[in-house]
Order: sequence, then structure tokens, then C-alpha cells
Amino acid sequence: MKKIVASGKTIDDAVRSGLTQWQVTEDRVKIVVLEQPSKGLFGLIGVKDAKVELELIPDALEEAEKFLLEVAKTMGLSIRIDRKETKDGVQLSVTGEGELGMLIGRRGGTLDALQYLINIVANRYSNSHLRIVLDAEDFRERRRKTLEELSDRLAGRVIRTRKEVVLEPMTPLERKVIHSQLQNHPKVRTFSKGDEPNRRVVIALK
Repeated sequence: MKKIVASGKTIDDAVRSGLTQWQVTEDRVKIVVLEQPSKGLFGLIGVKDAKVELELIPDALEEAEKFLLEVAKTMGLSIRIDRKETKDGVQLSVTGEGELGMLIGRRGGTLDALQYLINIVANRYSNSHLRIVLDAEDFRERRRKTLEELSDRLAGRVIRTRKEVVLEPMTPLERKVIHSQLQNHPKVRTFSKGDEPNRRVVIALK
């Protein structure tokens, strides 16, 4: 935990001095008063300033980003992280130089594992549940389009052959893409079967 000691003519002045040093708001710190201000003899001699200790409360998203930067550095990658709010939660988008495919892995396996870990890190420091979606080089969007195209192709196969198709195991987010793409299809329906991590989408005739 990061701590500093700050002083000022009043306790409020001391707190403001500490907040200015860290460039944070008061809700980001725990405050302990070390010394009350005193005027000393006759209000002149021995004047003592107030002294406070500020302890920085970690920010959940900053801690998640710090963890991700450390992982990337260990892998020999230099990355930048952009943060934005989405309907699915907070999205951290990674760009950078070098082979970012290492962060993505086969069919996004490494990316999913890292997403799981940074959610654990973030929620360790958060009072309410945080959901973080991790992306790298727009992989999620590219994967979504690929799955939508796959859904349409396989729906056509099911109609032609009149046989259901069982897809490979997918993450909940990927299964959601398949279900959403075909939910209003006039001739096929989708459902999931199996247990995680081997849960699969099935496309069948209505």
C-alpha cells in the first residue's frame, strides 16, 4: 500500500496537500490524523502544523491494467491499453508492437484466460462486481463476424441435410453470438448442451 505523510495549518489543509501530491480525490484515500494543529505558547511560539497520513486505496481497473502490462512485459511485448464502457461491462482494448497473437492464442484461448485473471484481480479491489472484457487488435469483433458467418453457413447445411449440427466447444460469449445470430431464423433453432468447458451449441431444424 502506498502511504504519504502531509502537513498543513489545519487538518483539511494537510489532507489537500496530500491529495495534490497524488492527484487523486478524497474518496481514493484512507486518512489517519497523526497530529492536531496547535498554536503554541501565546499563540506564537511553538506553532505546530497538523499532520496526516494518507493511504492510497487501489483502483480496481488500474490494478487490472497494471497486471496486464506486467504479463505483456514478461512475454516481451510492449502494449497500450484503451478503456471504454460497453453494455457488456468495461472493455480493455490492447494494441501494440510485436506479435500480439501471443496474447490472443488459438481461437482466443489465451485472451480468454487473461480476461478471467484480470477480472479476478479487479474484483479483489472493487466493492461491487466488475465485468471486464479483454480484447486485442479487435480480435473479438473479427471473431464475432466469423461466428455469424459460420452460423449462417451451418444453418443452410442443416436445412439441406435435415440433420442437426453440433459445433465445437465455445465460451459463453461465443455461444451467445451463435444464438443471437439464429434466434429469429424461420427454419432452424439453437440450443446448448454439455458442461463447461465443453459446452456446445447445437443447430437443428425447428
